Amino acid sequence: MRVTLTREWNLARVIWRQAACLVVICVLGGVAGSPVRAQKAEDLLFDAITARREGRYRDGIGLLNLAVKKAPGNSTIYFVRGTIYELEGEFEKALADLNETVTISPEVYEAYQQRGMIQFKLGNFKESVADFDKVIEMEPSVLPQHWQRGISQYYAGLYEEGRKQFEEHQKLNSHDVENGVWHFLCVARARGVKEARAAMLDITGDSRVPMKQIYDFFRGQGSVEDVMRAAREAEPVRDTKSNQLFNANLYVGLYHEATGDKAAARKYITAAAQEYPQKHYMWEVARVHSELFSK
Repeated sequence: MRVTLTREWNLARVIWRQAACLVVICVLGGVAGSPVRAQKAEDLLFDAITARREGRYRDGIGLLNLAVKKAPGNSTIYFVRGTIYELEGEFEKALADLNETVTISPEVYEAYQQRGMIQFKLGNFKESVADFDKVIEMEPSVLPQHWQRGISQYYAGLYEEGRKQFEEHQKLNSHDVENGVWHFLCVARARGVKEARAAMLDITGDSRVPMKQIYDFFRGQGSVEDVMRAAREAEPVRDTKSNQLFNANLYVGLYHEATGDKAAARKYITAAAQEYPQKHYMWEVARVHSELFSK
């Protein structure tokens, strides 16, 4: 989905908010910069957060493994280690750490958000929805921006709930073709393609390639070749050629699935997942979906 400041779940904000608290703890405790720095769980955690920020994920995990032994009741250690395991694609380990986080600190709604995304990546759709519902229960103001919840609802078979979620997001951002497409997919599953097309959200101003062609295709005013040609031929402005082709394949595939062409759906969604890997949540959606074909 399109990333904006109002929509993005800024994990760095959470982690660095925690890191700021650790700095205060270290300074007040008189240990900042001391020779015994690596002996304290708080300092190990701080160094692990730095390693995570710098992309030294295995170093971070090693530091956090030591920190857990020194402070097994510190939920932040599990939270940060879980986010690193997630970045490494070790989702089962990430889930275990987020389970520890919410057990120790059930009041931290960001932990449920993170766990909900990990549950989705593991294909645990109902559990993902439950975590996202908990986020909204604890922090109702995030409801309009929560597009991940709508996607999890779609895969959990909660099509009417997904429709409502994407309609909520439309109030916040009416310029996102992907939001309109997922709304279409939910309505199509619940009520049929004809009604989904009639109920399509009015999306304007999405300048990403090939979003205009994808939107027209779902409206019945374009073709697969229009989408693919735009993705292949248009010069990237805000994106990469690989991501343009990823989006083209993913959404053409999802359209075919909604309209009952399972073979075409498999072809395009598998291509999105395998031929155009990306480092974002929507690629994980394509990967998870492609794995469903073999189940």
